[in-house]
Amino acid sequence: MAKRKLYDLAKVLRSKNSGPFSITLDALFSDREVYEAIRDSGLITRERIAGLYGITQDAITQLVFFDAALGFKITFDRKISSGTCMDSDVYGAQQHAPLGELEIEI
Repeated sequence: MAKRKLYDLAKVLRSKNSGPFSITLDALFSDREVYEAIRDSGLITRERIAGLYGITQDAITQLVFFDAALGFKITFDRKISSGTCMDSDVYGAQQHAPLGELEIEI
């Protein structure tokens, strides 16, 4: 087994606004074995996501695995609402980077 970054394993890894007060992260995989290994690894947890994004676990409103789509979705509250003063990513399109750097042993 070797450690690989989620960026290298996912077919799609993206983030976007889920309204003005939330960010959604999507990870989709083309290989069922890779998806299942990630799902079953116990690495994608509220605790780990909170640590990656510097938020509380309570800020994570959704963490769901979708077996039929070979993917998972994470939604969390934004620290600053979209488009307000000090917001550095109005569309939430750059927020997947910390998740992509997560190393998974596959």
